[in-house]
Amino acid sequence: MPGGAPKRILNVVTNVGHYADASHPTGLWLSELTHAWEVFDEHGFEQTLVSPAGGISPLEPRSLKFPGYDRSAKAWHADPARMLLLENTVGPDRIDSADYDAIYFTGGHGVMFDFPASEGLQRITREIFERGGIVGAVCHGYCGLLDTTLSDGSYLVAGRRMTGFSWNEEVLARVDKLVPYNAEQVVTDRGARYEKALLPFVSYAVVDGNLVTGQNPGSAKETAEKVAALL
Repeated sequence: MPGGAPKRILNVVTNVGHYADASHPTGLWLSELTHAWEVFDEHGFEQTLVSPAGGISPLEPRSLKFPGYDRSAKAWHADPARMLLLENTVGPDRIDSADYDAIYFTGGHGVMFDFPASEGLQRITREIFERGGIVGAVCHGYCGLLDTTLSDGSYLVAGRRMTGFSWNEEVLARVDKLVPYNAEQVVTDRGARYEKALLPFVSYAVVDGNLVTGQNPGSAKETAEKVAALL
């Protein structure tokens, strides 16, 4: 990139492949990664995949069907080298946040289980955010921000405008009986100024300072473009 070293982004993916009821599979919603990856790649950013435990990030089966399974997701799914990246993600303990300009939390329902409790991800997020780096999340990715606190003990999301997968969308997706909690309610309880589009499943992204959030799978490209614009 002109003017110095390329910007570096951490893309966060889940390690969880099923709901509490193990007969219901879930995982990473592939297009939420691939749409953002393409945007960041076009800008010449260097990208790393990190997950709460390191290792394999399983794919949400529903993301491999219409409408989530678009050109971008299909191209990644058909590329052995790209799929290998999802088998060998790094863990937070191997990440020095000083090496990165932004962190981007992808979604899929698996993240609801392993993102919130990851102290390693919370540390990285806090350090990037507090030095003015960009914190981004799309869809359920905002579950990775629910318990993240700043150095003063306050929640990162408190008082900030943001969005993420809505409870109405959980109901429409027919998983409201499977999810472990209502993420929209939790983030509101944490003091976030949660907002959403008038219609479900349309692209909607919110920027508040160095926090960038997108509402649903269809928002991944818009969210990534807003992250890139800030960088």
